[in-house]
Amino acid sequence: MFLFQVPPPTRFDLRFSVAGIPVRVHPLFWLIALLFGSGSNSLLGILTWVAAIFVSILVHELGHAFAFRRFGQDSQIILHFAGGLTVPEAVSWGASYARVALTSNQQIAVSLAGPFAGFLLAALVLAISATLGGTVVPTFLLGFIPIPFVLLPPAWGILGALFIALIWVNIFWGIINLMPVYPLDGGNVTRYALIQRDPWGGLRTSLWISVAAGAALAVAGLLFLQSIYMALLFGLLAFQSYQMLQSAGRW
Repeated sequence: MFLFQVPPPTRFDLRFSVAGIPVRVHPLFWLIALLFGSGSNSLLGILTWVAAIFVSILVHELGHAFAFRRFGQDSQIILHFAGGLTVPEAVSWGASYARVALTSNQQIAVSLAGPFAGFLLAALVLAISATLGGTVVPTFLLGFIPIPFVLLPPAWGILGALFIALIWVNIFWGIINLMPVYPLDGGNVTRYALIQRDPWGGLRTSLWISVAAGAALAVAGLLFLQSIYMALLFGLLAFQSYQMLQSAGRW
């Protein structure tokens, strides 16, 4: 059971491109986005959350895609039920195809580009909000991680709701994505950083860190955020890392 794998194409996929980067949106992506927005008390509020989630995940994946391009690697973006993926594309090599081999530091840069693209979008929205009369205030993730938020005048209506959703999704999920849990971006950073230091045991160590961090985040998500989704997601990711340790015969 592996999450974050490429889903097969369907005839209901939405396809377009951004700056020459192909994007495919699987129909289950919209279902998950609707479920996240279901806490709103109006159809317009739900659609606002769907729009914020779509834009935020697309910007996140574009961060990865532009970093790949910077290192000479083409890629495509797929939005699906578990979020998004940026998949490197093979390039022609003689009579066959091959992938561009990135160094560990380049892989780390690609991994960090996604969350920081989201942080940049959140900072832009915060700046626009503050310029137009909003009040930036601190709030706390899991009770102790300070993140900026914004209070907007009620007259802003749906635009204010969209701004708040964009800020929350990009900062909250950007921080979550940096946690050292594989295959999230933080897990990839941990993996490549440890492999650089210890080519033989770095992978094993990174997977054990992923197991421990995933389990801790599952408990924290359930106890502090009352989020069954986060508990299930990180519980499954921790179990997946444990399975990878078993299948590799590394204990």
